[in-house]
Amino acid sequence: MGISVLLIVCALLGCRVLSQRVVLVQPGPLVRVEGSHATVWCNVSGYRPGVEQDFEWSVYLQSAPEREMRIVSTSQSNFAYSLYAPRVARGEIYVERVSGDFALLHLAPLEARDQGLYECYTPNTDGAFLGSYSAKTQLTVIPDTLSVTAPGQTLEKAEGDVLQLSCDVTHLTAEHTHLSMGWYLRSGDPEAPPLDLVTLSRDFVLRPGSTHRQRFLSGDLRLDKLSSTSYRLSLVLQPGDQGQLYCEAAQWIQDPDHSWYSMTRKQSNSTTLTVQPTDRDFSIVVSSERKVYQAGETVDLRCSIEAQAVADRFFSVSWVFSSAPLAVVDPGGVPTLSPDYSAREAAGQLTLRKESPALHLLRLRRLTAQDSGKYICRVTERERAGTGEFVDRTKRSRNIQITVLPLKSNISVVLFSNSSEVQEGAPVSLSCLVGGVLSPAGGALSVRWWRGEEEVASVGRDGAVRAGPAYLERSRYGEMSVERGPDHAFTVRLHRALPPDQGQYRCTATEWRQSPHLAWEEIGEKSAVRTLTVRAMESSFSVSASSRTPGVSYGDTFALQCVVKLQSPAPAPVTVTWHFQPPGDGAQFHDLVTLSRDWTLRWGEGLGGGASMRASLDHSASNTVLRLSVSRAGPQQGGTYQCSTHLWRRGYDNTWSHVANRTSNLLGISVTKPVSKLRLLKANQSVGLVEDGRARVNCSVAAQTSADARLAVRWYARKGAEPAELLLTQGAGAGLQYGAYAEEERLRSRLQVERLTPGVYRLTLHRAERSDSGEYYCSVEEWLPDPQGTWYQLALDTSGVTLLSVTPPEPQLQVEETESNVSVSESGSIRLGCSILSQSSRDSRFSMAWYRLRGGGAEPLSEGAEPQCVFSIGHDAVFGNGNCSPAEPSGPDSRLLFQRTTFDLYSLTIQHARPEDSGRYYCHVQEWLLNPRSVWYRLTANDSGLTTVTVRQTDPSLRSVVCSSESLFFFVFFYPFPVFGALLLALGLLRYRGRHAGRGQEGKNGAPLLWIKEPHLNYSPTCLEPPALSLHPGSVD
Repeated sequence: MGISVLLIVCALLGCRVLSQRVVLVQPGPLVRVEGSHATVWCNVSGYRPGVEQDFEWSVYLQSAPEREMRIVSTSQSNFAYSLYAPRVARGEIYVERVSGDFALLHLAPLEARDQGLYECYTPNTDGAFLGSYSAKTQLTVIPDTLSVTAPGQTLEKAEGDVLQLSCDVTHLTAEHTHLSMGWYLRSGDPEAPPLDLVTLSRDFVLRPGSTHRQRFLSGDLRLDKLSSTSYRLSLVLQPGDQGQLYCEAAQWIQDPDHSWYSMTRKQSNSTTLTVQPTDRDFSIVVSSERKVYQAGETVDLRCSIEAQAVADRFFSVSWVFSSAPLAVVDPGGVPTLSPDYSAREAAGQLTLRKESPALHLLRLRRLTAQDSGKYICRVTERERAGTGEFVDRTKRSRNIQITVLPLKSNISVVLFSNSSEVQEGAPVSLSCLVGGVLSPAGGALSVRWWRGEEEVASVGRDGAVRAGPAYLERSRYGEMSVERGPDHAFTVRLHRALPPDQGQYRCTATEWRQSPHLAWEEIGEKSAVRTLTVRAMESSFSVSASSRTPGVSYGDTFALQCVVKLQSPAPAPVTVTWHFQPPGDGAQFHDLVTLSRDWTLRWGEGLGGGASMRASLDHSASNTVLRLSVSRAGPQQGGTYQCSTHLWRRGYDNTWSHVANRTSNLLGISVTKPVSKLRLLKANQSVGLVEDGRARVNCSVAAQTSADARLAVRWYARKGAEPAELLLTQGAGAGLQYGAYAEEERLRSRLQVERLTPGVYRLTLHRAERSDSGEYYCSVEEWLPDPQGTWYQLALDTSGVTLLSVTPPEPQLQVEETESNVSVSESGSIRLGCSILSQSSRDSRFSMAWYRLRGGGAEPLSEGAEPQCVFSIGHDAVFGNGNCSPAEPSGPDSRLLFQRTTFDLYSLTIQHARPEDSGRYYCHVQEWLLNPRSVWYRLTANDSGLTTVTVRQTDPSLRSVVCSSESLFFFVFFYPFPVFGALLLALGLLRYRGRHAGRGQEGKNGAPLLWIKEPHLNYSPTCLEPPALSLHPGSVD
């Protein structure tokens, strides 16, 4: 509406009317290949004439579809963004102005990132905006997947050869595209364009090049599609075809404007071809093995064509004999014979054959004198002229003269055999070799064999084999055959020679010739003789028996070998039997095993006694060995063995006849107990230990005869010069039996035996006593089972001696030996200490005794005075049961107080010291231990140091008199109160109850014991010493 109004206004005002601008761009989407040279055209119309138009190109990439990326402009050199400026500067992106209003955008090479929406903008040159100034199109970039491959090679061919080249064209494109391909020839001139041989267009139309159209129509040029990707060029070569041949393919896509665009084009590797021109001339050569032949022989005439590319040319061959045509062979190898030779060809006496494209054969059999003459080979080549017509060229060979001589017999006969002397049963070959046969074709030979005047066999001229009357039955059983070998060798075979076959043999050969009338006539005969000797089997028949182990042990295996020697090529027809004779008078041989002549085994009575037998057979050309193996041999298998054999002969009719028999030597086998390998370790050793310890004695078996052996172990003890005593027996069945000595010495509870490992035994003596000292050893009996399973003692061996020494514990008793001086006043207390510094055992007990030596202080020590026992207590804690008897009696009134303040500190206190108590005191300690039999014995003793005691005399006072006497102290300060209390209680009871109070009971004094009955409490308020809880002798029950 606006435009219409503007036009009306312009018409009223007389202004000039302008046309509308239109910008067109190549329709999209455009699909192009990465790396190719891509172009996009842009056209503008409807602008003011005479003004050159500019073009500006931009792109909207897929990564930023709203962002304009400037590429190139025809008016501004710095128009491109930095992403495209380097490529514009390098000339990879530029705008080609085709005309004033038409331009092409070039992208070379095209990159994958160039895909996007391209816009072509034309700046306004009209002063007013009317119409469109830009247009857009989509450009899609795909990978270049076109592949054109053909092997690069260098070939040398001859003119007329067929060249075949293959080319593979593949692509992997999702878009719908077409392919075109073709074969091109680049000549040696680098400036000349390549020649089109043949192409296959994108529309699948096959077109030959302009220079090869005629060859394409004649079939000399072909292009075959072998598969979806493979194409093959076939070309019949001409000299002008040499150069470089390559395959080129292009990938096409149809744009939206329906035009076809070649996205990419590639070439394969080149094949360098050299074509040698063909020489069209040819020559002919006729040849034969020789020029002179005997009548009846065969002649081969060969016609050889010497020319290039014979297989690709057309030759026909004609044979001419003495100017008369014989036969013609066309280029396909089909012969045509003249009437005179057709019958001869039908009889098999003439052959025409094309052995190769360049070699033809004419073979004439059974030559006659009429075949002498000249033979010619004539060759004709048929060629196609440029006009398409065929032209023949003919050449002939030189004459070849063939001479056929009349037939004359000159045969020779030689008779030989495989050996002049053979063993019975061996095959005999009598070969009759006939030489000098002139006419093998058209003639015949017959051969006959004789033994003396007896005919053996014959071969007729027709090849029929016949046995003589005496050998007819033998031939029917297959014992004789006749063969005809090459080179006229005739052989008669006797497969098994027999003694009657020896003698003189004669071979007679007769040569025959067939006349043209088919009648046979003898033309020669020759003979040869040969003497044959046959050795009978029994002449070499013998037997012997042997054994490598004439003496074996129980359970072993021994082998007997019976060797039958017989010179016979075939398996020896013998029977072999092993016999056995047990030891003892009157024992007879009996059969063990027999090998029959049909090689089967038959077992006899056997050996018994648990033994097993196994027989094996070895056979060679001269020996037959029957081995008898006896396993688990025992005494019952010892004795005499012998083998016997019988020889048999098998006739050609399979009947057997006995020939001879032989008996071997006697063979004695002894079976004894095996040699013992029992060996014990003999090393002597000494073992010392403290009483109540544990003694171990080992018995080691260093070797034994068999792992299955049972061992019985006996343990012995010997004290000094006394005989050895049996302690116990560990039987082979693992049972234990104690000896009488073990029972007497109470060892049974202290003995222990064990098997540490196989062959190692141990005797353990627990709680050893000194009486156990002595020598200990073991003896081992080895028991083995015989083949019947009965155990027998094989050997006995004794080990080394173990000297056991049991000693008491080493005395370690030590008593304090320090000397001291003690001075007390009369009526005071004398404390004597005894400290044990060390002891031999923690289980030790001690007996204590204090002795006094008179003298000391003011009183001199009397010489030779015996120590006086003051106090003793035994190891059983019984007073007076020590090693001495105290002079002062024990009892409640005793002045002696014995104390053990710690485990190793003892003390003796003498209360109410008197002047006569002065002297030198020491303690005597005895250490006692309990032996394994629970009996206490004294181990050692030791004395302490001397303590010199001096008792000072004082004047008596009332207080001292009272305090010094315990009885007086109790009488004055303690007894009155209970007495008066008792009297008052008695009066009360008499008064109120009228009964008399019971009498009191006295305490009992008995023997001193270990347990405290009632301790005595010494206490006095007037005394200076504190009260003491003490154990007095006689104060315990």
